[in-house]
Amino acid sequence: MPVNEFQQPIGSPVDWQPRGLPQRVLLQGRTCRLEPLNTQNHARQLYQAYAQATDSRHWTYMAYGPFANFEDYEKHCAQLASSNDPMHWAVIDTTSGAAVGSLSLMRIDAINGVIEVGHVMFSPLLQGSAMSTEAQFLLMQYVFDELGYRRYEWKCDALNEPSRKAAQRLGFSFEGVFRQAVVYKGRNRDTAWFSLLDSEWPAIKSAFWRWLAPDNFDAQGQQIRPLKVKP
Repeated sequence: MPVNEFQQPIGSPVDWQPRGLPQRVLLQGRTCRLEPLNTQNHARQLYQAYAQATDSRHWTYMAYGPFANFEDYEKHCAQLASSNDPMHWAVIDTTSGAAVGSLSLMRIDAINGVIEVGHVMFSPLLQGSAMSTEAQFLLMQYVFDELGYRRYEWKCDALNEPSRKAAQRLGFSFEGVFRQAVVYKGRNRDTAWFSLLDSEWPAIKSAFWRWLAPDNFDAQGQQIRPLKVKP
């Protein structure tokens, strides 16, 4: 470990320059693509996709929703679409051409190369599918390969077990819990923190490519080999 002139341990030197901010770009994949969220193009499709759920449990850990009618959701979608941080994308099913979920990049720190994926709201048409994994991969790839950031974060309510499992399946490392970090919907949230680093990305990217390969899926679109991002 490096030390300074006072023999104090210090961090390793980094050859680093601040990076650019995310842009509203289209990210194309095989099963899905990410389009910058647009109210006119996506609001009705997203509302209809979310309406496929049999109940509102998927909104429990979101800071907003569920929405009683399309007009309320349309106003919400317009707010998301106009935001630069978070910056939102719609997930488009390349087979149907319809929007089936959304996610964002947020807490954007271009100076230090740190960014977070958040506001992940996937409809039943997306949940558990190859598209849901590829959508996450496309955003990761943009952050590391195009923007050149150092650290990619995932945070969720510490009680949200499906989100915690998803983070670890996708290669994020658990870092701990920030107690009483947020108040939302009139209740406390302890926040679980996860991260993925640029040094870890090449191996994880290769694992994603292997998993996403067409020959890893049977005729019904079911995976043959599970995603294994870490040894």
